[in-house]
Amino acid sequence: MEIRKRGLSKLESYWDISQYDMSAESCVEARGGLRVSEREDSGRDSQDWYRLSIPPLWPWQTVVIAAGLVLAVLTGLAHAWCVYSIHENLLWFSHLKEVEREISFRTECGLYYSYYKQMLRAPSIQQGLSELISDNATESKRTINLLRRMNIYQEVFLGVLYRILPIQAYLEPVYFYIYTVFSLQAVYVIALFITSWLLSGSWLAGALTGVWYILNRVDTTRVEFTISLRENWSLPFFALQIAAITCYLRPHLKPIQQKVVLWLMFLATLCFCLTWQFNQFILLVQALIIFTLDCLDLISTEQVTCLYLVQVSSLLSVWLLQFCNSMILGSLALSFIVAALFVKHFQRGLKTGGLAARLGKLLLHTVLVLALTFTINYFAKQALQLRSDEHIFKFIKSKFGLGPTRDFDASLYLCEEAFGLLPLDTFDRLAGTLLAYPYLITLIVLLVMLALLTLANLCDSSAVGRPLKGRFEERPICMRADVAYNLLHTVFFGLLALSTMRMKYLWTGHMCAFAAYGVCGKELWSLCLNMIHCNTKTKLRLIRYTVPLAILGFLYYKFWPKLMTEVSELREFYDPDTVELMTWIRFGELWRMNKTWRSGEDPAVGGGSARCPGPCGSVLSSQSVLM
Repeated sequence: MEIRKRGLSKLESYWDISQYDMSAESCVEARGGLRVSEREDSGRDSQDWYRLSIPPLWPWQTVVIAAGLVLAVLTGLAHAWCVYSIHENLLWFSHLKEVEREISFRTECGLYYSYYKQMLRAPSIQQGLSELISDNATESKRTINLLRRMNIYQEVFLGVLYRILPIQAYLEPVYFYIYTVFSLQAVYVIALFITSWLLSGSWLAGALTGVWYILNRVDTTRVEFTISLRENWSLPFFALQIAAITCYLRPHLKPIQQKVVLWLMFLATLCFCLTWQFNQFILLVQALIIFTLDCLDLISTEQVTCLYLVQVSSLLSVWLLQFCNSMILGSLALSFIVAALFVKHFQRGLKTGGLAARLGKLLLHTVLVLALTFTINYFAKQALQLRSDEHIFKFIKSKFGLGPTRDFDASLYLCEEAFGLLPLDTFDRLAGTLLAYPYLITLIVLLVMLALLTLANLCDSSAVGRPLKGRFEERPICMRADVAYNLLHTVFFGLLALSTMRMKYLWTGHMCAFAAYGVCGKELWSLCLNMIHCNTKTKLRLIRYTVPLAILGFLYYKFWPKLMTEVSELREFYDPDTVELMTWIRFGELWRMNKTWRSGEDPAVGGGSARCPGPCGSVLSSQSVLM
């Protein structure tokens, strides 16, 4: 009997079967409805079980994991090569003059790139940092701390790295800059690959995620023509953070593994917050997801506290790195997390009682947290005299018809197409690559399962004090915490994308991973096979591997020629008027500075800019205003 148990445990670890899996098959097995021993006893004796446990499972698992990691890296590199080739062929970038290359950084992209050039042109690293901390060229007649005002630590880091590495002889600064951004896009795809792999237990899901991401490039990224935008730096770290959260919420993690994952999560969150000015609003949405999971009793109290503390630690670290930026302390995200932890600590017995009692307690708990959030945020802004983000709330108020606004910045946002509703043709493009259909099916089925599980949690008053894993064994429907988090993540950020088109890049990448999980995971297929009463491990495994391979074959047949045509299409940068204007401004600036220096005056006095970070001088800042 002992031999049979050991053999069963090895088979379960080999085929990635866990008693806490949310699939219908594994849940019923844990309750005894579909006993593995009853199915296997017919025609097999204990000697068969012993023989099945002999093969060397660990080397095979190592080979599978290594193959998956190699495929993840190759998929990420394939995406980086695609966006680099399109960028090169779109502008013929390698044959442009330096002034033309800098002009190709449109709008604020040129401004961000100018700070990178400024770090390279400075006599020393210390001098470059000093000029950024006391900058009088960005805003007219004002000296500001750029490291506090803007998210430009990535430009500073690259500038320092380029100066200290022995690569100046064979790699131009502009190529070092764009290669770094394209490499981060490879990291982005690798993180999505790992997320779908963790959810489904199959690296075929990761391969399908990468292919979908590349084919839906129009809706998943815009890095090939807006290289310097902050989102192109931050979203790869955001995807890494999601992968770390998914790993942290998986069952059976050892304490040392949890600590390592929490540190990785903190570093990814820190880099994400440090590279994008919208970090506090994204973390607010993520905090709402964690709050919802806590209220629905889908993750443990310890996990909730750790996730909140990672967010708080990241925000406070950014606050220190940005020279005590008051917008961080006055953010709604920080106020909400403090309020949620405070109310959770003092409100006892939240998860006790019957259905009506628990619904009433949850409603009261939510009201208390929201009321305390706005109270803390109000007093924080009054104490810090913070008004720099008021236009964002005025924009949200006007966008959803809660009242008109006369604020200039809010009205400017309302006029921008990027801040409007998500166009409907987006779904046509997503459906054309077969992404929308499995995504919607997976979303609907899991939402129904989540609703049933939530109802069961609220009705089960005897479950208080018992671990989540033990409770899941006794219920007909169960859901892993990592799956529940990713489900609510795609729901919350999907709603954000529907309301604001620019935020779709936060949703569509994760959408690829979630849809691939639905295709390659056990949950949906187990449910379908149970409905027709033919759920066996062999059939389940056959479907899980056949369907994604069929989808990959179809995508290759239909879109590979089109992708190759797009990658090889040659265009050319042509903007002689802007080149002439920039050249005129450059020589005018140099003439003014030369005249000022000959007269012995300070070149930073008397209007204009003393900063000349590149061939265009200070025109990179002017370019961002002109365009």
